[in-house]
Amino acid sequence: MARRLKAQARVEGFAACGITGPDAIPEAAGRLGRFVADGRHGQMRWMEERMTWRGDPQALWPAARSVVMLAESYTPDHDPMAVLERPDRAAISVYAQNRDYHDIVKKRLKRLGRWLIAAAPGAEIKVFVDTAPVMEKPLAEAAGIGWQGKHTNLLGRALGNWIFLGAIFTTLDLPRDAPGGEHCGQCTRCLDICPTDAFPAPFQLDARRCISYLTIEHKGPVDPELRPKLGNRIYGCDDCLAVCPWNKFAVAAADQRYAARDDLAAPRLADLVTLDDTGFRAKFSGSPIKRIGRDRFVRNVLYAIGNGGDPAHIPAVEGLTDDPDPAVADAARWALERLKGRA
Repeated sequence: MARRLKAQARVEGFAACGITGPDAIPEAAGRLGRFVADGRHGQMRWMEERMTWRGDPQALWPAARSVVMLAESYTPDHDPMAVLERPDRAAISVYAQNRDYHDIVKKRLKRLGRWLIAAAPGAEIKVFVDTAPVMEKPLAEAAGIGWQGKHTNLLGRALGNWIFLGAIFTTLDLPRDAPGGEHCGQCTRCLDICPTDAFPAPFQLDARRCISYLTIEHKGPVDPELRPKLGNRIYGCDDCLAVCPWNKFAVAAADQRYAARDDLAAPRLADLVTLDDTGFRAKFSGSPIKRIGRDRFVRNVLYAIGNGGDPAHIPAVEGLTDDPDPAVADAARWALERLKGRA
């Protein structure tokens, strides 16, 4: 059954499939507890909630006997670092340059789950993609898909690190794969390139300094000390992923819906800063970017404009200094001061 399941996972488009058990990550609860106790989760209060479930997959669904972990590749076909040299353009994380991966991966998981139920009558399943209290990365490592690198993301020798993870919990008792071993060696490229020094130590992340957290999860104004370090990154950050040497073995993305939209690969900041709520919703319909809302998005664009230093943006920025959203207004005033200083 395990061999047939993995073969079917390939048919469905997954790059890798591994099997582990809900009891395979006993250290996860302690690691999560220390992360939250140290405040490294920032404003992500949801990490404090349901910690029992998040730290112990057995508590999430006691009937589960096996956890099937799936990896789906979204490897870009372009250099995601190139846009950082274009201060008039916006850098958007590769995973968000087209359709929302939650929808794509979940539908694929459900198809595989239906196959499993048909192949093993009486089996029950639950599928998860990043929205439930499931620690996918430790489970994927336990399932032999790869390991959590020094940047805390999952990577594999035959996968690279441009991957999404999904999980199928099942009542079937399936043979488990051997856990993945760590192969980062002495490499510290991912740590060294981080613009905000968000890694206190290898294999540790302080989300409060991570650009992905600051541009997506953090509400309100960003610490003025960190704003210049954002550069032109307005949604997420790929630096630590892009420099990983294991990406030379990265699997090509199997789904064209992950390929960058023409208008999101390197959009003009001037076209984004003027978006109102209606325009924002229309532009990012079906995109993961829609989740953060217009206000947080425009706040990020204003930081990027302030960092770019082009006085041509002054009229648009001036129009936002009295924006109804306090964080947007604050970002506009900050950007305007920097732009006028350059002028």
